[in-house]
Amino acid sequence: MAKKKAPANGSHKGNGDELHQTTSSANKLTTNQGVVVSDDQNTLAIGPRGPQLLEDFILREKITHFDHERIPERVVHARGYAAHGYFQAYKGNSKLTKADFLQDPSVQTPVFCRFSTVAGSAGSPDLARDVRGFSVKFYTTAGNYDLVGNNIPVFFIQDAIKFPDLIHSVKPEPDRAFPQAQSAHNTFWDFVSLNSESMHMLMWIMSDRALPRSFRMMEGFGVHTFRMINARGESKFVKFHWRPKLGTFSVIWPEAVKINGADPDFHRRDFWNAINAGDFPEWELSVQAFTQEQANEFDFDVLDPTKLIPEELVPLTPIGKMVLNRNVDNFFAETEQVAFCPSHVVPGIDFSNDPLLQGRLFSYLDTQLSRLGSPNFHQIPVNKPKCPFANFQRDGHMQMDIPTGNVANEPNSLDNGTPREDPKTGFTSYPAEEAGQKLRIRPESFADHYTQARLFWVSMTEPEKRHIVGGFAFELGKCDQLKIRTRMLGHLNNVDSELARQVADSLGMSGTADKIKPRVPVGDPQPSPPLSQYSTAPKSLAGKKIGLLTTDGVDASIYNSLVKLAKDESAMMEVIAPKAGPIKTSRGKEIVPDHFLDGTPSVLFDCVVVAPSPEHSETLESQAAAIDWIRDAFSHLKVIGFNEASMKMFQKASVKTDADEGLVAIGGGDFKAFLSAAKKHRIWDREA
Repeated sequence: MAKKKAPANGSHKGNGDELHQTTSSANKLTTNQGVVVSDDQNTLAIGPRGPQLLEDFILREKITHFDHERIPERVVHARGYAAHGYFQAYKGNSKLTKADFLQDPSVQTPVFCRFSTVAGSAGSPDLARDVRGFSVKFYTTAGNYDLVGNNIPVFFIQDAIKFPDLIHSVKPEPDRAFPQAQSAHNTFWDFVSLNSESMHMLMWIMSDRALPRSFRMMEGFGVHTFRMINARGESKFVKFHWRPKLGTFSVIWPEAVKINGADPDFHRRDFWNAINAGDFPEWELSVQAFTQEQANEFDFDVLDPTKLIPEELVPLTPIGKMVLNRNVDNFFAETEQVAFCPSHVVPGIDFSNDPLLQGRLFSYLDTQLSRLGSPNFHQIPVNKPKCPFANFQRDGHMQMDIPTGNVANEPNSLDNGTPREDPKTGFTSYPAEEAGQKLRIRPESFADHYTQARLFWVSMTEPEKRHIVGGFAFELGKCDQLKIRTRMLGHLNNVDSELARQVADSLGMSGTADKIKPRVPVGDPQPSPPLSQYSTAPKSLAGKKIGLLTTDGVDASIYNSLVKLAKDESAMMEVIAPKAGPIKTSRGKEIVPDHFLDGTPSVLFDCVVVAPSPEHSETLESQAAAIDWIRDAFSHLKVIGFNEASMKMFQKASVKTDADEGLVAIGGGDFKAFLSAAKKHRIWDREA
């Protein structure tokens, strides 16, 4: 990545580049108490890069009101799914941290992991274009630790005071209550186009990363910079990364649209079925660990949550693995009542002065008080520590414990000396030195809003670039305010002129971009291959699903070969027939289809086989759903296997069986060529 040192000191006001909003003297922004607000863009902090102050009543009022807007559904991350499992550390972490769950490789620490979309309600579909939450609760012997992250390593905003505005903008427009679980509307794009700090995150959210194939094939990130502290009191900064064992894969937008109609629970069903079948999802946890001296040399600020650290600068250090091996027993009691808080840390892990993280440390606890109705939410079984805990906190709504004794204060001399503080093993914050004026200001080192957005673009493969262009074009096309489109095209010009040209061409708006001058010069970064899903994707069918569309009398060699192939490749194979009743193979074996045709489009599978029996092929040839099954599979870039009896279906679908390497004849049950092609995930050239 090209070096471009931002000013080490200094700061900048505001959140855009050259865009400024003005108000008349009669239209001033105030608190709920009528106090005029001087700065609604930045939290009060000690110096440009220092910690935020609890005395900031403007921040607290704004976020408290926001946190209490919905009862009882989560305001964000309402659509979630979760499972139990364990975390197991690797050797050699003691130099980095004293956190107990990262020390002994023989210990399996219980975990509870929840995935979610952000913008939609609890009833919205799984495959909305959205960032995904990726949160893990570790039940360690030193207390609960919550790693509360996303499947994207950066975020839209730099300061938590803007979070209510971001979410208000992406929620259904308040006068009409739609669109649901979509960012393709005026208020969202108006907001982000007035906040150039959002440009990096927009590149990710318009990419395939916002449409994961499965929770099991999704990366996770801690987003913020944290600290790890070892037993000697030595500290390093860290960034957290979850890497799925199966690799990172996505669907494409035309698929997502149809999947949401065919199976709005697509991700939930996939996840539950995998665990239920014993195909346990697994991730490796790694960190990027670096010193303050190293951070000083980067051409970006590690406290800026809209920035990532390229792996070429700081490679990943694996520290353990997570396996999810048990579905929940009760969705409400566990998945809905689980309470994640970034402030739940254990000795050996500490915070940084990331301004978004600092606001989250307040906001999440406040949200749980509203959602779960009581400061005793830690007594709900899914939230309860599995290690002993004791203090003098008492009473409160929904108190479920029965504290004993006649003392509820500390210090005291009446209770035999327990519980008491323990300076040796208790949590202590890293003694970082902080000094500076109390200011509402953004550090100048946060001012580069385009270089890492460009880094993401230049790191993509050609198919990924096409999808990013398509994402921007679709979403901006839903904005009927032309000023929003021209403003966004101006930002995209600063990211990459070719990106902006292609989006403008798709919208029919060439030559209409606003002129937006970046606050600092935009760098010219070199590609970072790990940012691309497909340049590093494993060639594998593991965890994926094969659909066999067939009829009564299916060739037994084809059926048996597919069953064996799926088992050998750790994939799943499902049979789709014209009707739901049992069918027989050519050798007389009875098969109960997993699905019937009218309810199961090909979009629900990663690759497909069309193999009716010669005697019953007309049953499929006469059904429009069967012809569309082939058309959709082809247009969604899937590998398609076929037998001789299916040829008329392909003719009706106007799909040539010699069109490309993704159409494979499977006569006699030979699936070698089919398997080789299917491991590539997609036939990208078909799209081009």
